[in-house]
Amino acid sequence: MASARGLTSLIELSFPVKRHPLLVSNKLCTTFYTKPSWRRILTRVWNHQKPSFVLQRKQHKTRKISLLKSVELDQFITSDDEDEMSEGFFEAIEELERMAREPSDILEEMNDRLSSRELQLVLVYFSQEGRDSWCALEVFEWLKKENKVDNETMELMISIMCSWVKKLIEGERDVADVVDLLVDMDCVGLKPGFSMIEKVISLYWEMGKKERAVLFVKEVLRREIAYAEDRGGGQKGGPTGYLAWKMMVEGNYRDAVKLVIDLRESGLKPEVYSYLIAMTAVVKELNEFSKALRKLKGFARAGLVAELDEESVGLIEKYQSDLLADGVRLSGWATQEGSSSLYGVVHERLLAMYICAGRGLEAERQLWEMKLVGKQADGDLYDIVLAICASQKESNAIVRLLTRMEVSSSLRKKKTLSWLLRGYIKGGHINDAAETLIKMLDLGLHPDYLDRVAVMQGLRKRIQQPGNVERYLNLCRSLYDASLIGPCLVYLYIKKYKLWVIKML
Repeated sequence: MASARGLTSLIELSFPVKRHPLLVSNKLCTTFYTKPSWRRILTRVWNHQKPSFVLQRKQHKTRKISLLKSVELDQFITSDDEDEMSEGFFEAIEELERMAREPSDILEEMNDRLSSRELQLVLVYFSQEGRDSWCALEVFEWLKKENKVDNETMELMISIMCSWVKKLIEGERDVADVVDLLVDMDCVGLKPGFSMIEKVISLYWEMGKKERAVLFVKEVLRREIAYAEDRGGGQKGGPTGYLAWKMMVEGNYRDAVKLVIDLRESGLKPEVYSYLIAMTAVVKELNEFSKALRKLKGFARAGLVAELDEESVGLIEKYQSDLLADGVRLSGWATQEGSSSLYGVVHERLLAMYICAGRGLEAERQLWEMKLVGKQADGDLYDIVLAICASQKESNAIVRLLTRMEVSSSLRKKKTLSWLLRGYIKGGHINDAAETLIKMLDLGLHPDYLDRVAVMQGLRKRIQQPGNVERYLNLCRSLYDASLIGPCLVYLYIKKYKLWVIKML
């Protein structure tokens, strides 16, 4: 057959030739692929030579062999009349085995004598171990050109291809052989309804051959094999993103980030979607890191572990900074190589990163960047950033973030001011928290019970500091006027005169 062939042995012996990436046009496949290469590549799937073919002939018109009565792949394929095949079927097998002529010529000549099921059985026969798998591909290509490939035949050939790929992987064959098989599969017009590249990555992963999965992805990128799995929203998936996602599912967030960055910096070109996947991995790693850090600090406060020394604090800050730097680098690549439709998603990922890292000003900037590219952030994100800025007492950022509260509903105002209040409490800015609490009461918004208690306890601890008595009393009066507390007794002890002063509010 003239189309869908490998490079000739003579050319390969003369000088190394880089195989062409996946080609859709059969005409192009003709240029880059000839039979000797195919036959050599595909028959080594089974790693032994083609055996002789023997048929037990019978005197009547049809002949029966048990070998082809049923062949198990992912399903059973049987002959039309269960036990017998036509004379033409056996002649076709013998002619194809002899390989004196092109498979397409043989099939063309015997076209009228072979049923659809017999043609399927020809595929199955040559896909078995010990048979010339090159013939199976040649037969399928002829069927494709003759419009004889129905859904059942397509599923059968896909099952055969999957079994070939699986055997290559199980046999520890070089990843280049697997990629060769995928290239040849595309050239004969085999188009499964799923991504064979993802299938291969999954097989490597499920077999515990994770390093080979990485090598496979590198080989696919090196050859620039086309991949057009639509992820929705105009985003295209790809081998890098899929492998990074597999790593993320197992909780290996740092490995997923490192994979994408290493591939990009090694001169390969991962798909844009993989940068977004890696940025998501950065967010998840920062989130898990923050959880672990909070737990560690809790143990330290409880006296279960020693307080963090200066060196440990430095290492923690460096690890977090390195993660953020990776995320920023990925965002730059996504912006440079992706379309403008991805800008909002990129800033959304950056926002999540800075929130997890507790970087208030950087997070606020991403909110405005998202607004500029037409992607409005959820109101809860504004409140979370407001709380972070309050904990760090970033006054200007707080004023900017509160401007949107002027046109908000009462429920939204209460929610926003509650986040502001909790941010002040977390940062230890109790006086600011008390002022926020009083502001909420003036607006007719009743703060939550735990928020009120936290502020009052904070002021009580600092009551001996100048000005804090008045703040505490003012807060008590405001809470009483709002019917949130009952009458209060205030105790004041004057040490010089050994005098207790008790006053009811």
